[in-house]
Amino acid sequence: MSHKNAYHFEMSERKLLLRILDVGLPLLGLYIVSSYFNFDYFSFDNGKWQWSVLLALYILFFGAIFENYDLRKSNNFFTIFKGIVISTSVVFLFYILTPFVSPVLPESRLQMLYFYITIISTTAIGRLLYIQFIHSPKFIKSVIVIANGRLIPEIEKSLVKADANYRIKYHINTTPSVSPKTKSKALSETDLLKKVKEGLYEIVVTQNSKFSSPQLYNSLLTLFNEGIVVKEYAQVYEDLTGRVFVSFNDDELFKQFPFSKYNNKPLYRVFHRVFDVVFSIFALVLFVAVLLPFVLLINMFVNRGPLFYMQERVGEKGKTFTIYKLRSMIVNAEKEGAVWAQKNDARITKFGKFLRKTRLDEFPQFYNILKGDMSVIGPRPERPVFVKQLTKEITFYPTRHIIKPGLTGWAQVNTQYASTLEDSLEKLQYDLYYIKHRSIFLDFNIMMKTLSTVLFFRGQ
Repeated sequence: MSHKNAYHFEMSERKLLLRILDVGLPLLGLYIVSSYFNFDYFSFDNGKWQWSVLLALYILFFGAIFENYDLRKSNNFFTIFKGIVISTSVVFLFYILTPFVSPVLPESRLQMLYFYITIISTTAIGRLLYIQFIHSPKFIKSVIVIANGRLIPEIEKSLVKADANYRIKYHINTTPSVSPKTKSKALSETDLLKKVKEGLYEIVVTQNSKFSSPQLYNSLLTLFNEGIVVKEYAQVYEDLTGRVFVSFNDDELFKQFPFSKYNNKPLYRVFHRVFDVVFSIFALVLFVAVLLPFVLLINMFVNRGPLFYMQERVGEKGKTFTIYKLRSMIVNAEKEGAVWAQKNDARITKFGKFLRKTRLDEFPQFYNILKGDMSVIGPRPERPVFVKQLTKEITFYPTRHIIKPGLTGWAQVNTQYASTLEDSLEKLQYDLYYIKHRSIFLDFNIMMKTLSTVLFFRGQ
């Protein structure tokens, strides 16, 4: 059997390609400029190349903080160009302010101007090349979905939203009694082999699909044996969205969630706790010595009332503990009972909005981390009244309590505050993904995204 060759860059490959372009093109541009004008500030001659390593590290670090590698923005040049200008400017400032590592500043300041312009222009050219190359029709992933008719519209929506390079062209409905409203075309089981010959790249099958005929099963087996990519939807969903696929009253989580493996990382757990303690001590010293006097003063005049706020939250293994925060709401904000936090919540004071946007209100929680009630990274602790309510609606909600709650987490850097049951389900999906995949690399990724969240004032 023959089919057209097709290739699709996976998300990890695209992120790697962006980083290669962001480092490679500026260094190439600087080499050309320095050779043409005989500049010595960023010259590669006579073994002078160490500066390029420092520059590359700065480009990658600040590029991540300013979200230059967010694939949801990568196909829009005008959106990403703003990030390029900001990150390049910060890279330039840090580079010239580290003279013990970077070259001594040149007498001719014109070299510095050329240095700055070259980095911005070559990075912008790299992004234009990326958009033209990666988002060309040749690299769009064409997909056939085989699923229950009720799930097909949801699958289409979630996968295309997660990856703009994902195109669901056809679907095979395993429940003919259901007629779904879809953007993809219906495909008969007998035409599956024919469509794959045309060059379709991937087949996605839901875990609970019931094949209506032996022919469909045999066709899938034939395609799989010939190297066609056949994936289970829950795994595709997880890879593209960074979330575990669960829904309300889901009874399939045990099939995809390795409960027996999440805690079998003793070295990682030791590192995690050491990091928690060291980071918390540093943060508390910074808060008490530098930030607290200013916050206390402003609170006296603008946000009159208690500075600190204590509240009961649910922690590891469902045990409750007292969490500490800087008060951001009016006094007696919940005199009529517990209420979900809303966007533009009228109960939040003007100074409270500033505290939330900058995440300063969270600083006292480092005391909770030192005590061992919380960790720096983990699912955010929720209030008992809401946990009880959410557990009734979402079967596996208590699963997030198998590890310590965190100050920041995978759900926090990917979503806003939950104000509805649907929001809470989405956050649970992110929390389960973190519990399933937690590692030093994922923790580092969360810390970088947290910096972006603070810099872009995404707090509420």
